[in-house]
Amino acid sequence: MRNWIPLLIGASFLMHSCGDQAASDNAAAAAVETPLSGQSAVKDDDSQKDIVKVAIGSADHSTLVKAVQAAGLVDVLSNAGPFTVFAPTNAAFDKLPTGTLDKLMQPSSKADLENILQYHVYVGVIKTDLMNDGQILGQANGGNITISVKDGKVMVNGKATILASVPASNGIIHVIDEVLLP
Repeated sequence: MRNWIPLLIGASFLMHSCGDQAASDNAAAAAVETPLSGQSAVKDDDSQKDIVKVAIGSADHSTLVKAVQAAGLVDVLSNAGPFTVFAPTNAAFDKLPTGTLDKLMQPSSKADLENILQYHVYVGVIKTDLMNDGQILGQANGGNITISVKDGKVMVNGKATILASVPASNGIIHVIDEVLLP
């Protein structure tokens, strides 16, 4: 019987150790399987805000922020860029025909919403003082917009007026009073 006691103690120790290792392995596997958040999840209260964080901080762009979230473009616009974003105000979205925005915000219209939002993004930074009358910019969705400049007033596609420009860490935001439609 004395020979069995050390064996039982040893077996008990091994079973207990293996159980802890299995729990540890399960926890490690769960941590690896959990997807990491993108650039938008980086917490940085010291640096200049990126385009998304600037928009989130603007009461006039809450509709745009919701649309960017619905289209799944938050991380894209939080990346290094550089981007020029023509950002419609809430009032600009209100000018769309009744029901248009609600329809675009539906999951079934995600591709259409992405296309429209990408039509508002130029890859690169272009400030208003570098915009010329008749200038054509290729947008992120593959479409083009046309800039017009008359008496110091800069417009996009002959309708949207640039009301203000706000620098961001990954580009520039031009606040506009119309939604651009491809």
